[in-house]
Amino acid sequence: MVFLVISMLVVTVLGVAVVGVVAVPAHRGGRDLLTTKGEGVARSARRRAGALGRPRARTH
Repeated sequence: MVFLVISMLVVTVLGVAVVGVVAVPAHRGGRDLLTTKGEGVARSARRRAGALGRPRARTH
């Protein structure tokens, strides 16, 4: 079980390192991280998440 937890941590750290090596220089270079479609999806998700926190009108 300990081996499984340690291996999952190693894989997670490697994934973060790969994203850091690719995304951070691209972002500093002025390139967007998401495509136009990806930006729209993220905007829609933010809007829906914001709507979940608002109280709804009572119907009954």
